[in-house]
Amino acid sequence: MKAQILKELGQADILLPSLVAAGLSANDRIKVRLSALQAAAAHAREPGRPVNELAVESHAAGIAPAAIASLINSADLIGESRLTAPNLAKLMKEIQGDIDTMIRSVSAGDAVEADRARGRLNAIQAAGLLDASPEIELSRITRLTSAAQDAGDTLHRLVMDLHKALNRLAVGCSEENLAGARVFGLQSEDRVPIESFMRGLAETRALKFDHPGLDTMATRSDGRLLIQNDIGTTDAHVLVVAVKRNAVTVTYTDVHLARAKFFVSLFGHFDAEWSGLDHHASTGFEDGGFFLVTGRLQARTATDRNEFLTAVGSALVFLIDWNKARKLLRNWVNKDDAAKILEWAARQRVGHRGFLELGGNELLGSAVRNAAPTRIGFGERLDQVLGRTAAMDFLKSALRLSTEALLAGHSVRTVRDELEAELVRRLERVESALLAVVLRQVGLAHDLSITISGYIAGLLAGQETDGKALAARASRIEQKADRIALEARREVNRFGARPIIEQLVDRAEEAVDELEQAAFIASLTSASVDKQLISALGELCAIAVTAAEAAASGLAAAAEVPEGRRADSEDALAAVVRLVDAEHAADCQERAITSLVFTGNHDTTTSLSVLELARAIERSTDRLAGFGHLLRQHVMTDLAA
Repeated sequence: MKAQILKELGQADILLPSLVAAGLSANDRIKVRLSALQAAAAHAREPGRPVNELAVESHAAGIAPAAIASLINSADLIGESRLTAPNLAKLMKEIQGDIDTMIRSVSAGDAVEADRARGRLNAIQAAGLLDASPEIELSRITRLTSAAQDAGDTLHRLVMDLHKALNRLAVGCSEENLAGARVFGLQSEDRVPIESFMRGLAETRALKFDHPGLDTMATRSDGRLLIQNDIGTTDAHVLVVAVKRNAVTVTYTDVHLARAKFFVSLFGHFDAEWSGLDHHASTGFEDGGFFLVTGRLQARTATDRNEFLTAVGSALVFLIDWNKARKLLRNWVNKDDAAKILEWAARQRVGHRGFLELGGNELLGSAVRNAAPTRIGFGERLDQVLGRTAAMDFLKSALRLSTEALLAGHSVRTVRDELEAELVRRLERVESALLAVVLRQVGLAHDLSITISGYIAGLLAGQETDGKALAARASRIEQKADRIALEARREVNRFGARPIIEQLVDRAEEAVDELEQAAFIASLTSASVDKQLISALGELCAIAVTAAEAAASGLAAAAEVPEGRRADSEDALAAVVRLVDAEHAADCQERAITSLVFTGNHDTTTSLSVLELARAIERSTDRLAGFGHLLRQHVMTDLAA
């Protein structure tokens, strides 16, 4: 391309790089001036609203900020349709000069394109749109600044087309490829900043995979180094970095406000100052316009400056298709968490392009259909099934596995298999968490059995006991167990857990109810009851304590079985055996107590209280034995999976 330009233009190759640089500088200036017209119109319509004086943007473009600020702040309406502002006529002449500079720059390398642009400009001028006067119609501002495809030709669209032509010329007349960037007109001091920026770009460039974008150009203009990157394929998605000594100015435009905020968030560890995200209205872009943000870092040293440039370069790949990935993830978690997942992916150098390349939504849908067809309904979000943290972790794994697979050349089938296994593990962890809630219930059953056992031991030792305190404590424990049961049932329904989990909740709740009843009866038992009967009740209480301990240890071990720990499954099954043995022992002891009652000479009150107490305690062991049978079924199901 350079050879062709040399052939056509002869010695013009000496002038072409500087003309292109001048045209790009004029492009920067005219965009600020058009933005100033829009800001002046907005301020004139609503003078009470905060105004953006475009100070950072003016400084970056080499325009005196004070003049722009004065024009915006002093703008007033004349009637309902016209605007007046100081230096308005001068601004219109400067816009005319900027567009002339851009056309002259293009004409040095592409005369046909320049002639076409000149004809379009003549038509705009003939319509009176660029007339220099101290007043301007609001409709004329709209016609100048609009980029709408269906609104006829506008100055803004002409500027955009000339900018594209200048970029093409800049590629064609590049004097050198420096670390992957096409550069021209540089000075020796520019090489290190460019290499720093390109080092960051190279660190993450592979994460875009086959998507176009990230081409970089650099030149020197108006005493500063300019680095421009095309990012992706969106018209209004542009990054320009200006470097002057150790000062770096980043100008970034985007049609998506959320992505612009995301971009700024990636540099929180740098002492850079960022302007507000200003919306530039234009019906030619998605959502009717685009957002512009400017960041400035005044580095203390060249090393700090270069570190920032590297960070900017490395961040760009994570902007490509960012909004597409965010919308997709919002099908599975809420929108804020979707953005947090993408921020994590950027900081971990994982990215989201690999995930999109491998199918994105279909990849996740396949994992759900194959791993949990009955647990996750159609259209149901993952955070509603797994919980927020687990759902976010699973989606992070999906992004990481996709990227790793593509970089390593693995098939999409491999990623799907790994995701299905990961989802199964996540669901198992949900059930393990639910078992932990049930364990709290069993712990309360153990607490009750210990409390009753202690009370009976006090009666046997002839100690002073407080039956009312026993009954009150048992009632509080039972109420707490009921609340835990309600919570557990809600969680079982919310997560779509296996029905056996809720059955375990029911058995544990029933055991607590029986023990609370036993405590109430024990609180009414007189200290004058025959010591032989009290001793026999104490032995029955000890069996109930053993049963509760076996239920707790078995449940704790069962919660670890999905992790593949064989020892835990053996411990859980052994605890079930102890539960069954305890239930048999309680049956025998309850019958022994019944025999003592019927063969002894006891009054009716004593006989009834002892029999009811023994039966309540024995029923609690029955419930815990039923709990054990369910627990065994749960463990065997996990082992067979």
